[in-house]
Amino acid sequence: MILPIYVYGQPVLRQEAEDITPDYPNLKELIQNMFETMDRADGVGLAAPQVGLPIRVVVINLDVLSEDMPEFKDFRRAYINPHILETGEELVSMEEGCLSLPGIHEAVKRPDKIHVTYLDEDMNPHDEWVEGYLARVMQHEFDHLDGTMFIDHLSALRKQMIKGKLNNMLKGKARCAYKVKTVK
Repeated sequence: MILPIYVYGQPVLRQEAEDITPDYPNLKELIQNMFETMDRADGVGLAAPQVGLPIRVVVINLDVLSEDMPEFKDFRRAYINPHILETGEELVSMEEGCLSLPGIHEAVKRPDKIHVTYLDEDMNPHDEWVEGYLARVMQHEFDHLDGTMFIDHLSALRKQMIKGKLNNMLKGKARCAYKVKTVK
C-alpha cells in the first residue's frame, strides 16, 4: 500500500516520536508499506513521521545507489527504536534533499561517524558505529524521529532564502511525483 508522504507544515513532522514495543500492531506490514512508498517516491530513506505516524521506525534502501557505490548492494534495512548515542568530531558537508521538502536541496554539515542503537525487523538489538554516507542518511532520517528537519541545520540566511518555497508548501503548492499530504 502506498502511503501519503507528509510535507512541511504537518505537526507530526515536529513531534518527538515514541519507541514502540515488539507487539506493535502490523509492524511488518507497515515496514513493507514504508519501503513501497519510499521506492515509488525515489527516496533512499523514510521515517514513520513522514507517513503520519509518531513512532521510531525508519526504512533505508541504499541498494538503489549500488551502481556507483557497490558497498550498498542489497542494502535494504528497517530500524526500529533507533537512537544516536554519540557522534564523531569530523563534520562533512553534503547536499541533502527530503521527501517531505520536495524541491529543496541544501548543503548540510553532519558528523561523519555515529554510534547508534536500534532493533532490526526481527527485534534483534544492534549497537554499532556507522560512518560515511550511511551515517549521513541515518542522521537525516533519525532527525525526523526527533521532530527535526534538515532545514533546521541551515544558517539563518539560507533559511530566509528558501522561505518562499516553504510558504508555498504550506499553501499546498508542492510539486512532486508522489502522493503527499499537505497542511489544511
